[in-house]
Amino acid sequence: MSLINTQVKPFKATAYHNGKFVPVSEENFKGKWSVVVFYPADFTFVCPTELGDLADQYAEFQKLGVEVYGVSTDTHFTHKAWHDTSDTIAKIKYPLVGDPTGAITRNFDVMIEEEGLALRGTFVINPEGEIKLCEIHDNGIGRDAKELLRKVQAAQYVASHPGEVCPAKWTPGAETLKPSLDLVGKI
Repeated sequence: MSLINTQVKPFKATAYHNGKFVPVSEENFKGKWSVVVFYPADFTFVCPTELGDLADQYAEFQKLGVEVYGVSTDTHFTHKAWHDTSDTIAKIKYPLVGDPTGAITRNFDVMIEEEGLALRGTFVINPEGEIKLCEIHDNGIGRDAKELLRKVQAAQYVASHPGEVCPAKWTPGAETLKPSLDLVGKI
């Protein structure tokens, strides 16, 4: 079953955020748009390139009213240690959520059970706590924060413009489509 349009399942966790350990739950996703990015593990290879790319685009996500959460099955203590020892991770201003029990990772169906690690899962959640985008990658394939930003913009546009949809490569200000019988076979 797809997670699209389902509510985020309840969870409780601790994140490392702005030099502090803070509680995080599904309630943090309510009232604003959120992006949750699962990654396999701290102190790895592709993960810091992705998380650093998100850090570089974080201000753009914030302008859209979006909070970003990085999640791995590491502890919040490990997130702090990584933050303190990596120049790339040190620039992260969004919460890094610890999921050592794997509960959140399982809730989002991205757990690799044999390894106790997460796949590269990306989820966009609307202010009602519903999952609107779900992408899951093999762990060897890195993600692009600018493309994710574009997809968030499209999700926000569609949410605020009922009856319109965003075609491939849509960017803010570009034409959208209004699905109708008249468009069938003409695109």
